[in-house]
Amino acid sequence: MHLSQGNVCCAFESPILDQVLPPVLILEFIFGLMGNFIALWMFIFHMDVWKPNAVYLTHLAVADIIVLFCLPFRADYYRRGKNWLHGDAMCRILLFLLATNRAAGIFFLTAVAVDRYLKIVYPMNWINQMGLGKALWVSLGLWGLVFLATGYLLTSEHFYRKNNHTQCESFNICMGFSPLSTWHNTFYIIQFFLPALIIAFCTIRITWQLRNGTLVVDDKIKRAIKFVWAVALIFIICFFPSTICRIAMWILEVWYDDCKYFEEANLAFYTSVCFTYFNSVLNPVVYYLSSPAFNGAFKKFLNKLLGRNDPQTTTSTQNKHH
Repeated sequence: MHLSQGNVCCAFESPILDQVLPPVLILEFIFGLMGNFIALWMFIFHMDVWKPNAVYLTHLAVADIIVLFCLPFRADYYRRGKNWLHGDAMCRILLFLLATNRAAGIFFLTAVAVDRYLKIVYPMNWINQMGLGKALWVSLGLWGLVFLATGYLLTSEHFYRKNNHTQCESFNICMGFSPLSTWHNTFYIIQFFLPALIIAFCTIRITWQLRNGTLVVDDKIKRAIKFVWAVALIFIICFFPSTICRIAMWILEVWYDDCKYFEEANLAFYTSVCFTYFNSVLNPVVYYLSSPAFNGAFKKFLNKLLGRNDPQTTTSTQNKHH
């Protein structure tokens, strides 16, 4: 049953979340930030060759870093028993940044997967000749699309007060129809399923081409195939659970008007959201798989860090002496 009274909301005490989520979020913050800062530093200072996929990966790293800087605030929020102490403006900004950069992360992962797919299956396609300038415009277009889709989170308060606690949530469980709430749920679901379908199509097409023997499998192709499969796996592990939980919550809001029906689904949703943030920890592995230039630059950096000789440099030096 769907009620028209929009002021009836549900809030739950979640001692399990309050104990488990803070250390998990802090660990994701530490490891994710280390990996993404190293990746961003590599992209900016150590990349010898820039290609469109490197542009998308750089924007992906920026989106990840912004999400990760939000996690200590969420950890503190849960540590206090879901009590937000930083005011309305900070609450709006935090929820906006989390939503924006989750969507941006998904879109840029998809952009790199499509780029890899086209280079494998259609190596002569004109899109593969796209320069860095056009790749930058594509990136700005994706950011613009995300800002338009999530900007409404800055326009209204997201507080719900209960037992002297102020909850700061973009997915408050309130009865009644709200256009913004409906769009919030819709975009959360669309931003997963549309890219997931694109990535599934790319994965199936590459697999089909391999089985039919129409691809010459060299090291470059192998790396690209590993990347597309890694992205598909990240989508399943990191984004699928929270999306399914969100759909379940939405269905419950349509059919029920009693808070008792939402408690377990609410717990499942906020637990699954942690897997979404884990995406930012895994993405540096994706950078390593997707870009030969990043791969080479990272190996050079690691050799310098460990005081080893770069094999390529040693080989070229020996060739000069001969």
